[in-house]
Amino acid sequence: MSLKLILYRIYQILVMCPLVIVATIVAATLAVVGSALGFGRWAGYYPAVVWSRVFCWLAFVRVSVSGRGNIDRDTSYVFVANHQGAYDIFSVYGYLGHNFRWMMKQSLRRIPFVGLACKWSGQIFVDNSSRGGTRHTMEAAERQLRGGMSIVVFPEGARTPDGVMHRFKKGAYRLAVEFSLPVVPITIDGSYDVMTRFDLLPRPGHIRLTIHKPIEPRSEGHDLSALMDESYCAIASALPERQPEPGDATAE
Repeated sequence: MSLKLILYRIYQILVMCPLVIVATIVAATLAVVGSALGFGRWAGYYPAVVWSRVFCWLAFVRVSVSGRGNIDRDTSYVFVANHQGAYDIFSVYGYLGHNFRWMMKQSLRRIPFVGLACKWSGQIFVDNSSRGGTRHTMEAAERQLRGGMSIVVFPEGARTPDGVMHRFKKGAYRLAVEFSLPVVPITIDGSYDVMTRFDLLPRPGHIRLTIHKPIEPRSEGHDLSALMDESYCAIASALPERQPEPGDATAE
């Protein structure tokens, strides 16, 4: 281990981690209190934007965004992104520039402060343990979409273990089909080098977000399979590594 890396790890333990804990408590408190007072649309998004940027700043992670002009602040979208690592959340939350709610794993409920803030701010916890749980998940997502909110989903369902984009699941796409909403593919590149699913601490790096043009519903609505393939290809087009063919990757 080099001296530079040793010093960086000392900084993370003594400076970064305590500041991240404080930022998490403050952001979660603002989200819960603001939502309880009836300002959920604001409180469920803007404190988390600052919180996410703090995570990136303190870890010396730079995030650059291209294609932000492809989306309209006043339009409801279903955003779909590849999932390289933990810093996908911070880069999208902090730098997308569009109010949204997450579809996220149930396990995130157990994170201190974060889980409570997510519950109060209307984030959507995915429950696939039963038909009733799946129905409840879809109903929660539908409520947000009917209210004009956008949602962000990682259709792979989990962080890639090897840096390659894996098979997409249909859940988010069914919502786009049902509500005839535009789907916006987002490519995340560089997050795997910052922090993989097996790492405990991040490394400095550069994450690039590419916001692609929305895939608009046709006059007769979306075709589910074509929608999945088109969004997969769009995301893969901005990744440097060769990805699996969409026909294999979107079979579920």
